[in-house]
Amino acid sequence: MEKIKSTTILAVRRNGKTVIAGDGQVTLGSSVVKHTAKKIRVLNEGKVVVGFAGSAADGLALMERLEEKLNKYKGNLVKSAVELAKDWRLDKYLRRLEAVMIAADKNNMLLLSGNGDVIEPDEPVLAIGSGGDYARSAALALYRNTDFDARKIVEEAMKIAGEVCIYTNQNFVIEEIE
Repeated sequence: MEKIKSTTILAVRRNGKTVIAGDGQVTLGSSVVKHTAKKIRVLNEGKVVVGFAGSAADGLALMERLEEKLNKYKGNLVKSAVELAKDWRLDKYLRRLEAVMIAADKNNMLLLSGNGDVIEPDEPVLAIGSGGDYARSAALALYRNTDFDARKIVEEAMKIAGEVCIYTNQNFVIEEIE
């Protein structure tokens, strides 16, 4: 079976607001098979927002695990992410999951991977997925050179990624937390 390619997830924080967007495209080979996939979820009673790239089932499974960790560690995103990364790396079942996540709350923005990575960016801009490099580059340029708020940066950067990356469309789901 051909590898499914999909997803551009972008997160930006500015002036106390964190905004995460995901496009809706899922591509199989050279065909778009879905335009409206939802790859962004709000967790922990609206205090954490998560976006995933990779297998949908795997991404959703990881989000459920992260939510369990958030409940266990009283909403502490950094502790929950580190504990999830440990489990992801060591657990036989979790090790096989093929997804990458961005998780953010009002103070933290983290990239989590199956390699055990829990990365906080130097600048409050993160992106993952097939169009992630395009979206991140556009967002960094806007972040550094405009006074746009986080939402405007995300919207414009995702539009640019959608114009350049064949695996990214213009059907965005956007979530914002303060």
